[in-house]
Amino acid sequence: MSRTVQCVLQKQEAEGLDFQPYPGDLGQRIFTSVSKQAWQQWLGHQTMLINEYRLSPINAKDRKFLEAEMEKYFFGEGSEAPADFVAPDAE
Repeated sequence: MSRTVQCVLQKQEAEGLDFQPYPGDLGQRIFTSVSKQAWQQWLGHQTMLINEYRLSPINAKDRKFLEAEMEKYFFGEGSEAPADFVAPDAE
């Protein structure tokens, strides 16, 4: 039986993640209050951030930036796309 969480992003009860997707306290908060669907949305947003800002997950500074954006995305004011970003479907 899958577990459910009260998703902070969707503002409703939804299927929870199967495992903690990120280490530490942030990962535990995500595991307990983010749904699978919301996590998939974050992964898409994160990919956009990596591509638009030309980030490297190997670089510690870039990882720190992505972690801060993840925190904002789920538990803060939200993570914004770069000002000049044009979504692929908008073309």
